[in-house]
Amino acid sequence: MYSESGTVHSTGKELQGMNILNVVGTRPNFIKMASIMEAMSRNGRIRPTLLHTGQHYDDNMNRVFFDQLGIPRPDLNLNVAESTNPAQVGEVMKRFDELLSRNRPDAVLVVGDVSSTLACALTASYHRIPVVHVEAGLRSFDRDMPEEINRILTDQVSDFLFITEPAARANLYREGIDPGRIHFVGNVMVDTLLKNRSVAEQNSRILADLRLKDGNYAVVTLHRPSNVDTEETLRAILGALGQLADELPVVFPIHPRTRQKVDRFGLESMLSPLVLLPPQSYLDMLQLMGRARMVLTDSGGMQEETTILEVPCLTLRENTERPITIEKGTNMLVGADPTRILESARNILVSGGKKGTRPELWDGKAAGRVVDVLCGTEILDGSRGRGR
Repeated sequence: MYSESGTVHSTGKELQGMNILNVVGTRPNFIKMASIMEAMSRNGRIRPTLLHTGQHYDDNMNRVFFDQLGIPRPDLNLNVAESTNPAQVGEVMKRFDELLSRNRPDAVLVVGDVSSTLACALTASYHRIPVVHVEAGLRSFDRDMPEEINRILTDQVSDFLFITEPAARANLYREGIDPGRIHFVGNVMVDTLLKNRSVAEQNSRILADLRLKDGNYAVVTLHRPSNVDTEETLRAILGALGQLADELPVVFPIHPRTRQKVDRFGLESMLSPLVLLPPQSYLDMLQLMGRARMVLTDSGGMQEETTILEVPCLTLRENTERPITIEKGTNMLVGADPTRILESARNILVSGGKKGTRPELWDGKAAGRVVDVLCGTEILDGSRGRGR
């Protein structure tokens, strides 16, 4: 297998236990993988290996995420540079194919819906290696989103599909997935959040450093192409955020992609009313969200995190693949219309915002359920996964 230096080393087949190769490619993947790696390490029947594709790689931020979340350093790194979605999928598949041709794990586990997820799932399937998809079945029904294509295709080639909410099961049934391959386990991202909430409270200094008052600021994240790739849309959203900043501080950890688009469109002056920050560590971001009056975002994961943190969330999209955050949680869809964004935010300032409840099985034990399912199946005997 490729090590971080690109050389080949033994997989350690002489060691006991099932070798599951766990794939990460982006920082949200790290958050999901943290609880999975921990649960596997506690289980004597699984020998986890961690592979980083390099899809998003910033040495400083990656080191912080791995250190804060207690994730072991990746055993393997494909070192794929950031690129367009098709080029990135192709390059990950090429390098992962070479790796699997040399060393064959008992299963490949992927999380979420990024390009690395699809690329590694497809490649493992071609090698007839069982594919495990954690966070399966989520659908926005918007195929203009690359993530939607990634979700659908990954689920079609997966042998084990672990879902976070009941709607995901209905989606998979509609797509013809064998019910025996679907397992409702809860949300592994919530596992990581619940484990680290008190750690963030104790150790994060970000509120003091920014002189923010508890419950008297908003947090914004923005990175979806539909929001940042068009000047008119990005200008409208930034205009609404600037007006909201007249009423309370608006903290904006700006995504590199969004920063590039702001510069390209000449919108730098529209950032001046906002508290602009670089991307933040997991613990600092958790503390920022947890103490905010509201969160405005186009991130899928933050819709889930704000539901657990009981913080009102305004999602700057017309759809969501996580409907449970609306049905049970604190989330509301407001789109990119500036009038609607401002009206919804001001309603939170007056009313306190939407109150939610914790969804079923979002209890901090999802990763343990994943491991229990894998240890109770024929995958341990080296056979192809269930239903294939």
